[in-house]
Amino acid sequence: MTILETKGLYHDFSGLEVLFDVNLEVVEGERHAIIGPNGAGKTTLFNVITGTYKPSRGQVFFKGIDITGEKPFKLARIGMGRSFQITSTFHRLTTFQNLRMAVMSRLGIRFNFHRKVDKLQHVTDETDEVCGRINLDGERDIPAELLSYGKHRSLEASLAMAGDKELVMLDEPTAGMSRDETHFAVELIRRLTEDKTMVIIEHDMDVIFSLADRITVLHYGSILATGSPEEIKNNQDVKDAYLGDLEV
Repeated sequence: MTILETKGLYHDFSGLEVLFDVNLEVVEGERHAIIGPNGAGKTTLFNVITGTYKPSRGQVFFKGIDITGEKPFKLARIGMGRSFQITSTFHRLTTFQNLRMAVMSRLGIRFNFHRKVDKLQHVTDETDEVCGRINLDGERDIPAELLSYGKHRSLEASLAMAGDKELVMLDEPTAGMSRDETHFAVELIRRLTEDKTMVIIEHDMDVIFSLADRITVLHYGSILATGSPEEIKNNQDVKDAYLGDLEV
C-alpha cells in the first residue's frame, strides 16, 4: 500500500525552478532514501511534502488524502513526523522534558498550565523508558543545549520518530557526526523505525545503503532513478551523475 505519493510536483523560488515533475511513491513500511548532489532539490522536496512550502504545481498525498499545502502542525496530527538539518529541540528544556512532550502528544494529553505534568506518573514512567531506550538516561536532566552534538541530533531524531508517527521524514540525521556517533544513530533509527515508514535524506552512503529498502535519486530537481540499493549502485546513469565508482 502506498502511504506517500507526489504527482507532477513542481516548485520554484521567484521563477527559479527547483523541482520538475517529481512523481515519488513510498510504500507503507519501507525505509526510503532520497539522495543526490547538493542543489538537487532534496530538502525542497521535503519542505513541500511536509507543508513548509506550497508547490507551484502538483499534489502530495498521504494515506490517499490530498495534503498539498497543509500546515506542518496538521500533518503532525495525522501521523507525519519530521526532523530538520538544523537541530530543532527546545534547547532550554532537559532531555526528559523534551521527550515527555512527545510522550504526552502520543497519549493525546494536551499541555495545560493548570495541570501538574510531574504528577502524571504513567507519563513519567514511559518517558524514562524512552530515555533509556535511546541511551540518553545519563543525560536525563541535562538541558538539550548542553548535550554533545551527536546526542542532540539523536534526541531530535527521536522526537521526530516519537508519538506513533506512521511516516517519519529525517533530513540528514547524521550530518556532522563522528563515525561512532553515526553508528549509534543508525542503530537508533533502525530500532525506532521498526513498523514505521521512513523517508530519509542523507549524504553518507554507508548510512543509506545500510538502512534503505529503496532509494530515489534526485538530479537537478528531477527523479533520475528509483530502485533497490543494489539497482541504484549498478545504475550507470546514477554513477555518472552522483555515485561514481563508489564501493559500498
